[in-house]
Amino acid sequence: MSQIKQLLLLHKEGNPIKSIARSLGISKNTVKSYLQKLSNGQLRVGELLALEDPILEGKFHPGNPAYKDPRFEHLSANLDYFTAELKRVGVTKKLLWEEYIENYQQGYAYSQFCFHLRQQLIARKPGMKLDHLPANKLFIDFAGKPLHHIDPLTGELVPCQVFVATLPFSGYSFALAVPSQRVDDFIYALRCCLHELGGCPLILVPDNFKSAISKADRYEPEINRVLEDFANHYKITVIPARPRKPQDKALVENDVKLVYNRVYARLRNRQFFDLESLNQAIKEKIKAHNQTRMQQKPYCREERFLAAEKHLLTPLPESDFEVKYYSEPMVGNNNYIYLGKDKHYYSVPYAYVGIRAKIIYTRAIVHVYARGKQIAVHIRDYTPGGYTTVKEHLSSHHQHYLERSPAYYIDKAKNRSHELYLLTQLIFDQSKPPEQSYRTCDGLLRLQKITPADAFARACEIAIDCRNFSYKFVERILKNKMEDQQNGPPKEQALPAHTNIRGKEYYKQTNLKF
Repeated sequence: MSQIKQLLLLHKEGNPIKSIARSLGISKNTVKSYLQKLSNGQLRVGELLALEDPILEGKFHPGNPAYKDPRFEHLSANLDYFTAELKRVGVTKKLLWEEYIENYQQGYAYSQFCFHLRQQLIARKPGMKLDHLPANKLFIDFAGKPLHHIDPLTGELVPCQVFVATLPFSGYSFALAVPSQRVDDFIYALRCCLHELGGCPLILVPDNFKSAISKADRYEPEINRVLEDFANHYKITVIPARPRKPQDKALVENDVKLVYNRVYARLRNRQFFDLESLNQAIKEKIKAHNQTRMQQKPYCREERFLAAEKHLLTPLPESDFEVKYYSEPMVGNNNYIYLGKDKHYYSVPYAYVGIRAKIIYTRAIVHVYARGKQIAVHIRDYTPGGYTTVKEHLSSHHQHYLERSPAYYIDKAKNRSHELYLLTQLIFDQSKPPEQSYRTCDGLLRLQKITPADAFARACEIAIDCRNFSYKFVERILKNKMEDQQNGPPKEQALPAHTNIRGKEYYKQTNLKF
């Protein structure tokens, strides 16, 4: 029974003030104040005794009289104005108080003004305790302060970013030092985290750093394409924290503070000469952190994780995740696409010339898509200016161009005529590179198609006899109809006698002077 009820019962029984004060161990003035409030009230003693203790106490202690002060009512009436003004550039509570006291001189002093303003703002947006489900969420963030290791060659300090992740249900933590916050380092740290946990949560809650979120927005943030691919591979939903709302990831924010205390502080006097040894030390300290008994709980984070959460994580995929890159080039007239990152060309079927294709490529494979289907797959080649070709992608004309070789032309000539076969063999028997003779063979094959067989055979024989294997020579023979001369090319004829020719006898004259 509350002390107020005991006082009322003793008063109802007719006990005097001194006796009530002695029985309850309180002062006479306190008894008088309660009885005075009772005499001013509208309820009878019997009705007051029937009330529950908190309600009864409220009848005698209606609250702090400060909240009935006219100054408080004035401040409350202008709270919306103060809240809006605080959001404007350069506006501070000090400035608002100066304007407030200038217009309302009997108002609060600066300290009370700030106190009531803060209380009202908190009351408008009270905090809410969330009950986290096991294996449901994983909060991730980068610590604001870097760790360092020493370059053994130069002695310089090399800064490292520290990736921190927390399962909110158990509080189980993970930390890893990586060279930077770039996408590849972030994805590597996240992959190591999931493999350390031995499974995947349902939801990933990152902060709004660029490696995770391309464009921050309170309602529809744009997730980085690489993180989106990673989440799809591991079957995880990504729900970023709202920008400038640290309460959305309060647990990982608190965990970062614990990492400062239980990792940074404990390693401050140690030196590391590579990233691997630094991460090994971090792993030892995080393990000790997870095995430390939590305040007001009969278990540690690791016990809670192993007993109630780990078996609920979804299994890891069988294949490891590879970062995907994207490009959308146009298919050139030579039915090749250009991958600008490697400065390399890859073939696609010639039917797709002139359309825009989509390339999705990893460290090892290049996939090409167009018109809603995959049209080519290549092994990635890092040779600048090189070409990767699949023969079936090319048109028949281009395939012919790629198939050219001495054996190709000799075999083709053998099927046309015996004379062309012999001439083609002699063409490639020369010491010059065979590629220089391909166009000569193309020309001879064309001539064979448009020339009568006998005439072309005789022209080839003449070229072989004269040891002149050029296309132009065979063409001139056919154009000048020299193949009709049965005895081969004309022989040199003696010059006719002429009176103007002096002859050798003329120069034998001894009296001839020069």
